Amino acid sequence: MINKKVFLASTCFLAAYASLQAQGNGSGGIIEATSMITSYFEPATKLVYAIGAVIGLIGGMKVYGKFSSGDPDTSKTAASWFGACIFLIVAATVLRSFFL
Repeated sequence: MINKKVFLASTCFLAAYASLQAQGNGSGGIIEATSMITSYFEPATKLVYAIGAVIGLIGGMKVYGKFSSGDPDTSKTAASWFGACIFLIVAATVLRSFFL
């Protein structure tokens, strides 16, 4: 009975000790996570610019199609597509400037 108690107590002590040794101040992990996240901003910004360019081309084709067919709401369609492209570009630039 005493051997079981000693074994259980020593096992609990070792588990607690291992847990305490694994603890740290966490600054190394936070610094590493920050550097990993900031390394993704440049490719992500370029990706958003590319998506904005594709959306601009699609919007230009749609506006041209409406203009060619004589649709009366061509200016509204052009403004909405142009606004979407501008929003993507500004959002990518502002987010990059906030976090870098």
